[in-house]
Amino acid sequence: MGAPDEKLLSLNTATVRQQWQLPDIIAGCARHSIRGIAPWRDQVAAAGLKEVAARIRDSELTVTGYCRGGMFPATDGASRRAARDDNKRAVDEALTLSAQCLVLVVGGLPKNREGRIDSKDLLGAREMVRDGIGELLEYARPAGMPLAIEPLHPMYAADRACVNTMEHANDLCDELGAGVGIAVDAYHVWWDPHLKREIERAAGGASGKGTSRLLAYHICDWLVPTTDLLTDRGMMGDGVIDLPLLRSWMDGGGYRGMHEVEIFSANNWWKRDPDEVLATCKVRHRDCS
Repeated sequence: MGAPDEKLLSLNTATVRQQWQLPDIIAGCARHSIRGIAPWRDQVAAAGLKEVAARIRDSELTVTGYCRGGMFPATDGASRRAARDDNKRAVDEALTLSAQCLVLVVGGLPKNREGRIDSKDLLGAREMVRDGIGELLEYARPAGMPLAIEPLHPMYAADRACVNTMEHANDLCDELGAGVGIAVDAYHVWWDPHLKREIERAAGGASGKGTSRLLAYHICDWLVPTTDLLTDRGMMGDGVIDLPLLRSWMDGGGYRGMHEVEIFSANNWWKRDPDEVLATCKVRHRDCS
């Protein structure tokens, strides 16, 4: 298939978060003609929500997603209520930024107030996730902020996300109804033998004529060997993911949103000149994804 439209490139700000503060990243995107951006909440808080919203608006950037809400499971009611309130704030922030969705990293096994895993009840954790998303939907749906469940690789089931497949995310969408969809992250789902089927399901069936749940699409690459499960992602084309094939499935399902580059790379890309990183993202998006 042909190269993707360069106008579809978006930058998740984690890709250069070690080199630049958020105002610098916004300016860098504008300078490199990258038209989309996906900021993280801690970066927004550091720079100021209203200031960031104004900078993004003035730079005419599309906020393809806001990172992140979620982290629903906890061993006590007070912590679950705190997560509920924090997620509502995340919805409000996403609305201020005119984000296309709030990305949910749902959380893993329940933790105690000190942040330590205090349970082995994976089924119970998944019930807390379902209930937490359902409760948040009651707040987000009337406000018009879509919630995007991001399935994470099974290696994160204990500590970051106990929703680990597109199938599980689709099941949750079936159960919870309108207002919730899926953020498809190549790094986390590329290995799934049912991925094409579940992308079609999220798109509204093989015909793509139903209501699409495909809210976001994140790209990077899986390196072999991988030296760190969190901070050793590869630039597109440097690893083993067939990104053009995955894009063809997303396109075939009617996804017309942007392609968000999200690279955590402590020993490589986070050490490079950030202008070089952004320029490389543009080339690799064109040639390798």
